[in-house]
Amino acid sequence: MQHPGFFERAGPFTVDDVAAKLDVEIRGDGRITLTGIAPLSDASASELSFLNNRKYVPQLASSAAAACLVRPAFVVQLPDHMVGLLSADPYRSFALALRIFYPDALTPKIADQAHDQPIHPSASLEPGVRVEPGAIIGPEAMIGRGSVIAAGAVIGYRCAVGRDCFIGPQTTVSHSLLGDRVVVHAGARLGQDGYGFAMGAEGHLKVPQIGRVIVQDDVEIGANTTIDRGALKDTIIGEGTKIDNLVQIGHNVRMGRHCIIVAQTGISGSTELGDFVVMGGQSGAVGHIRIGTGAQIAGGSHPKEDVPPGARMGGTPARPLRQWGRELAVLKRLASDKSEGQDDET
Repeated sequence: MQHPGFFERAGPFTVDDVAAKLDVEIRGDGRITLTGIAPLSDASASELSFLNNRKYVPQLASSAAAACLVRPAFVVQLPDHMVGLLSADPYRSFALALRIFYPDALTPKIADQAHDQPIHPSASLEPGVRVEPGAIIGPEAMIGRGSVIAAGAVIGYRCAVGRDCFIGPQTTVSHSLLGDRVVVHAGARLGQDGYGFAMGAEGHLKVPQIGRVIVQDDVEIGANTTIDRGALKDTIIGEGTKIDNLVQIGHNVRMGRHCIIVAQTGISGSTELGDFVVMGGQSGAVGHIRIGTGAQIAGGSHPKEDVPPGARMGGTPARPLRQWGRELAVLKRLASDKSEGQDDET
């Protein structure tokens, strides 16, 4: 059965309706009907998209989106089938458009009726589930057989937890779908808002986050780790991946299978990791880059550009490990020579 989703969508709306609410100019047919919002790469022929980052201009040509929020400078690059909605700040307009289509997305979902039981009447638990004292199972949640929901854990509205999982004490799971044999250690937070704000001189406008967190089978997530839900797409953690304590994973991150992510690592939004990627302690990645399959990032290192498959990288900004090692050796030698010269003078 297909998951019903976590957010109710309003509409449909015409392009004219949306443009009037956003106070933007239309280039094209304003009578076209829009049923939702999606990224350029995924949008259907009835959906609105947006372009704010020059990096994604090539996606315009292949996108099926019916309309797109763009800066005036990019309107000439829109394909013939796509209506342009011209905005000086497409990202801010996108945030406002999300509020039109998903008016309740900024309000956490609560039970439809008051109840004093820790397990909501509409939740579905298979035989053999153990719910410890103080744990809460929210409306329409689904828990697979053999799973343990430890003391004080919270499983939110419509969340799904697979079979033989362990959800640790004081953990919160919202807007998330978990596979089988997933281990989530104490205090982890899954599915909260991604860190999305349209910044501006008049203040920072919160961008509704309507994606999910998808955790595949046999994943382990360390204590006090946080995994933000996606903005439009889902945040995905591939099967067999092992995540240490105190790791921050931003919205829309797509992590491959059997990755190793060590403590205090931070992965910015929309970063993609291939399979078997290793990131050492206190490493980090900027957003919108790809780290290829089998790549290794040394502890305390921070790539700012795509990393090829199998590469071994170190330093800030990260560069090939041998190059980084030679640079450190040269610096050490220069510092040593300078120190010896000062000793001679004294």
